[in-house]
Amino acid sequence: MLRGLCRLLQSAGWETRAFDTPEAFLESAGPDMAGCLLLDVQMPGLNGLELQHSLIASDCHLPIIFLTGHGDVPTSVRAMKAGALDFLMKPVQEKELFDAIGRALERDANERRERRERAEIEDRERLLTPREREVFSLVITGMLNKQIAGRLGTTEKTIKVHRGRVMEKMRARSIAELVRIAERIGLPSQPPPHETKVQ
Repeated sequence: MLRGLCRLLQSAGWETRAFDTPEAFLESAGPDMAGCLLLDVQMPGLNGLELQHSLIASDCHLPIIFLTGHGDVPTSVRAMKAGALDFLMKPVQEKELFDAIGRALERDANERRERRERAEIEDRERLLTPREREVFSLVITGMLNKQIAGRLGTTEKTIKVHRGRVMEKMRARSIAELVRIAERIGLPSQPPPHETKVQ
């Protein structure tokens, strides 16, 4: 079954790697592995759900497609709640399988790009000084330079300088873009306590 599946997928132009056991796969799996994982429920050693949870715990983000002859509703629900992309039953139609793999590879590429962009933003954010970080966190709430200066106990001119450096280091061309950048790394854009956002 494993060899036949690999030949089928290779005939469609995909590169495949086959593993006889979940443990063999875990030895080579890592956070940077690209592609998707086609996984059965019943396997030697770990079952499919246990392998899925092991990958989640190890921060491996590969999209998972279950392909099994041993599925039931509770198992499929558990798999999907844990993040599986599809749960297919054997025998599966070739088109259904290929469509699922196409969706999984597209998700992997999108999520990989998202993680890379977020890491680049976090690298830029680490270049900010402590005061620039304070200004950054207040600018994205909509506060004006004068309000930020009053909150931080400094002058409006000083805040203007810090604000310019934040925009430069974060590579933002506008406040709206700076807000979007902040959202990508989880910074809140709500006004701080006792301040109101200026309309």
